[in-house]
This record gives sequence, C-alpha cells and structure tokens, in this order.
Amino acid sequence: MTLREITVDADRRLRGPYTLASGLLEALVPDAAADLVAAHDIEIRVAAPGLRDRVPARRTSLADRLPQDERILVPAPLRTLRVANGLAEFVRDHLAATVSLTLWVDNAEESDPTDTEFLAVLARRVPAGSLAIVISPPGPPRPVPVVPPMEELDRYRNEGFHHALAEAGTALLPTLAEDGEEWWTLLHRTTTALAALDREDDARDLLDHARRVGTDPKQLATAAYATAMLLVRHHDPGKRDPEEAMAWIDEAVALTSLLPDRRERAFHLGFDLNGKALVEVRRGHAARAERLVQEAIELAERDLEPERHPIHKLVLRANRAQLAALRGDLEGALCDLDAVIAADPGYPDYYVDRGNLLHRLGRPAEAVADYETAIRVGPPFPEPYYNRSEIRFAAGDFAGALADLDHAIELDPGFTDAYVNRAGLLVALNELARARADAERDPGNPFLLCVLGQIEAAEGHVLEARKAFDSALEREPRLAAAWAGRGALAYEEGDYESSIADLGRAIELEESAEVRFNRALALRTSGQPALARADLLRAQELAPGDEDVRRALAELA
Repeated sequence: MTLREITVDADRRLRGPYTLASGLLEALVPDAAADLVAAHDIEIRVAAPGLRDRVPARRTSLADRLPQDERILVPAPLRTLRVANGLAEFVRDHLAATVSLTLWVDNAEESDPTDTEFLAVLARRVPAGSLAIVISPPGPPRPVPVVPPMEELDRYRNEGFHHALAEAGTALLPTLAEDGEEWWTLLHRTTTALAALDREDDARDLLDHARRVGTDPKQLATAAYATAMLLVRHHDPGKRDPEEAMAWIDEAVALTSLLPDRRERAFHLGFDLNGKALVEVRRGHAARAERLVQEAIELAERDLEPERHPIHKLVLRANRAQLAALRGDLEGALCDLDAVIAADPGYPDYYVDRGNLLHRLGRPAEAVADYETAIRVGPPFPEPYYNRSEIRFAAGDFAGALADLDHAIELDPGFTDAYVNRAGLLVALNELARARADAERDPGNPFLLCVLGQIEAAEGHVLEARKAFDSALEREPRLAAAWAGRGALAYEEGDYESSIADLGRAIELEESAEVRFNRALALRTSGQPALARADLLRAQELAPGDEDVRRALAELA
C-alpha cells in the first residue's frame, strides 16, 4: 500500500464550514474511483463546493430545484453528522483501495464545528491502519468572528451550518439597517440557527428587539411564529410553555390573515396555521390540530398557483398524515405519504415515516423496502437501520437486528434508543457483559435501567434487579417493561400477590402475550385457575402460534 501525507489548514476563516474537509477532499477526489465518488455525491458537494463541477449531482431532492424563498425546510442539527459519516465512509473506502494516509491538521482549534465533528467521525470510523491524524499544536487565540460574504449565507442556511450562521448573523446584523428587508431576513435566519443550537434565550432576545424596532406586519408575524416555536420546542422541557406559545401564534395568525395579496396570504397564513397545529398537539388537542392543517391545505389549494411552494404543500400533507395516524386512520395517513413521496422521491426522511406506518399496518417487507430506500437516497443516518432492526428482531433474525443496531450506534454514538434495544437484544442472546456495558452508559435513563434490571435478574442478583426496576419506575411510571420485569421478579421470589399486581399494571399500559402468560402463571400458582385460563386465552389471541401458551391451556383443561 502506498504511503501518503497531506497537510490541511482547518482555520474556518479560510473557507468557513468544512474548510478541513474540503481541503482533504480536493486532495483525494481526483484519484478516487468514479463509482465511489458518485456514491457520496451529496456529501462531497456539501463540504467542497469547489468540486461540484467534477462531482455531478446524482441524488437530488425537490428543494434542489427551487428558488431560495421556497426552500422552507431548515436542516436539523444532526444533518452535519449525516454528512460527516458519508465523508468518512468515502475516505475509508478510498484509502482501503489505494493508500495509507497521514493527515496533518493545522489550526484545528480554529475550525468550524462541522470540521470538529468530521475529525471525530474520521477518527472513530476509519481504521488506524489506513489513516493517522496528527493535530498541530494550537497557536495564539484569534477572537475575531468569521464574517462571510452575504451570498454565502444561503448555503449556510440550506445545508444546516447553524454554528456558522449564528456567528455570521450575530456579527452582521449590527451593520444592516434595522427593519429593512435584508435585516429581517438575516434576523430570522440567525434566530433559527440559534434555536437549532439550543440557544433559545439568545434567539428570544433578538426577536424581542425586532418587535421593538420593527413595523412590517408580515415580518412581525414571522417573529411571533418563531417565538411560539421556541416555546413549544425548547430543548429544556421545563421551559416549554404551550399556553404562552398559543398567544404568540394567535398573534401571527391575526397578522397574516390581514395580508392584502391573496397568494401571499395563503402561504404565510397557511404556514402559521401549521405552526398553530403543533401548539395544539402540545396542548393535547390533536383534533383541533388536524382541522388547522386541513384549513392550511385548503388555503394552498385554493389560492396558491399549482407550481408555487411545493415543499410547503408537501409539509402540510405529511403533517396531516401524522395526525391521521395519531387518531388511528393509518390508511388515510398512508395515502398522504404516498403522495408526498411521489412528489419528492429524493427526500429520505419521508421514507422512514412511511416505513414506520407500513410496519404498524403489518406490512414489514414494504416497511423494510422504504427503510432501505432511505439509506440509498441520502447521506447515512441511523434511523433506517434502527427501525429495520425491529422488524428483523420480530422475524427472529437476531443477527441481522444486532448488526443494524451496531451500525446505528456507529453512525451516532449518542443514539440512546439504539443502546436500549441493543442491550435488550443482547440479554435475549445471553451476552450479558455486552448488555451491561450498554445498560450502564446512562444511569438516569429509565429504559436502560429497565434493561439493567433484566441483566441483574438473569445473573441472579435479586436485590440489584429490584433496585433497577424501582429506579426505572420512579423516572417513568408508565414504563410497561419495568412493571413486567418487576412482576416476573416477584414471581420468582414467591410473592405472587405483588407479581399479579405489577403484571396487571404492565398489561394496562401495554398488553402483550408474554405478560398475559406470565400473569397466568402467577394466578395459577396462587390458586386462581379461572383467571389464569382467561389470561391464557387472551395470550392465545395475541400470539396464536405460541406453544408455551398452548401447553399451559392444556394443563388447565
């Protein structure tokens, strides 16, 4: 294997986000296999705009073909992790086929967070035998903010470069005329970026200032909408306030209802009604939310030109699908998601949503097909693997389920739900040491505490198991698995009354054949055969082919 060294300056003042990644890509892409480059076209084009002439866009979504004012979806904070994983896979696969690389990184301490994240993913996912990363000693601090050209801010916003946009917006806003169109546009983008970074208080300060100096009703409506979203989406649950949010979103609706232009009113009012629907969901009023989304859809259909604001229209239909599914209309939800995907087949997240719906409808093969399409059409992210693992587990493919969970965690080591499922699967596979390592990574998580209880019980540590189940229920009293685990533990200890009570609570929260069967054992052992038989009959309805249930019923006959 050929040895190679590359030195890249990571100082974000040179090229902003992905300064390091773009320098590395410019050195590697010219010699890389064409099919490997094509497989990572999105990630390369995002990180290295200078390579776009060399790397054609193979995978695209509807947003790529729209003017800026119609690109209403702002990438989630984890979007850059998707890009970093795709870039790391490109580097890994290229180096495996060609060279062993030493990457010297200068000014890493001045890099944009996109590059900091990329470096961490590279170190984690590319084998040390292929890539050695050497960070140069830090130089003197440079407390000067990065102020890019204004035209760069569209890219920052579209690609989800929230740190860079927050930094640039904070620096540029004082240089612009307050209450002007350019100032308002930058203010809205800056507050959105701040909110994405969990800096809601800073965003609120900017919005409050805008209200003091602003006069444009449309812009003030957008500020009211943004304030409502801060209040319902705040990263700290203790600071969420749906009631105050309702006051702000009502102000937004009142202002946009008065816009004189029919088409402008249809878009902005529809946008605000959709936001009000979210507030109503958080207040526990799903039916009201569905009516609001329907009203927004009807506005768009009546007053917007067919070719204008297609993403806005798709978002409304996708939200109507979520609300329909919430009230149990799975077929209606599926109809909407089918239409959304047909209109924007390059957007991966909708496939995950439809896959989840198909799973609920008992159509696992189609669900898996959607998850695998989501994997193909965008940069790598963990949710399709996580969701596919559940279907593989249900089908008895424990090895496949474990491989999917391993990969989900490799893509996002902070994906707690994947650790919960992997720990539970490892318990089922009797790999208790690995399961314990997962279960103990977050001692405050009730789901992981529940799995820890299962591990302690399997190892015969009764007191520790009970403590873990009790701790889980203190944090999440509606966790059915913890009630079921504690009930099974009580049965093994001979405390049948407590076992029946705990298993009964588990059934109230989340009925399953396994818990019905376990309560039947406790009922039979405590001398209540009629009730035990009733539980077994119900278990048979839930799991018609279960041999343990059939044998237990035969013994009670």
